[in-house]
Formats: sequence, C-alpha cells, structure tokens
Amino acid sequence: EVQLVESGGGLVQPGGSLRLSCEASGFTCFDYAMSWVRQAPGKELEWVSSISNGGSTAYYADFAEGRFTSYRDNAKNTLYLELSSLETEDTAMYYCAKDRIAWRPSISREISEYNNRGRGTQVTVSS
Repeated sequence: EVQLVESGGGLVQPGGSLRLSCEASGFTCFDYAMSWVRQAPGKELEWVSSISNGGSTAYYADFAEGRFTSYRDNAKNTLYLELSSLETEDTAMYYCAKDRIAWRPSISREISEYNNRGRGTQVTVSS
C-alpha cells in the first residue's frame, strides 16, 4: 500500500524557515517524480514544486521560486521541502504526492498527474 506521511510543519513568524519531510512507503521511490502541493483555508489546492526521480531537477511555482527548495533522499525514501522567507500567504496545509506514472519522460507540474497525497502538515505563518 502506498503511503506518504508529511511532517515538519508548525507555527513560524514571517521571515522564518521550516523544513518539511515526506516519508514514502509501499513503492519504489526512485521510480517516481514527486511533488508538493498546498491548500490554504477556503482556497483550491495549489501546486508548489515537482522534483525528478533522481532529484537532479526541480520546478517551482512562481511564489516558491527562490524561497523554497525541494530535494530528496531516495535511500531513505524521503522527500523534503525547505521553506524560507516565509510570508503569511504561505499559511496552508502542505501535502506531498507521487506521480501517477513511473519514469515519466518529463516532470509534470499538473496536480492531476500526482496522487496518493498524505494527510498533510500544517504551516502557519503569523506574528
């Protein structure tokens, strides 16, 4: 059974940093690109970042570029998202998700192409 478990969220002041983790099980992590998505209260799910199977390539939404960094440790079946220079607008539940297709030729930025989201980890940015 595919499982993704996010952790690392919390309450942080504007300008602060957090590192989110996503532990994967039930599939061969190296076979799949992974993504991070988020959902703020009352808003739709929003794509944050996608990272290739091996971790050499990552793409980011405009709001995340330069502030968020995604990387992975396939030996530990773990995906990470480092958040820095956090803003109140970054307050959301953050989820990791697995690509629907193994060894996809190119990294997708479409939320619909990722599934098996975990329960998420809450990030709250507030002074």
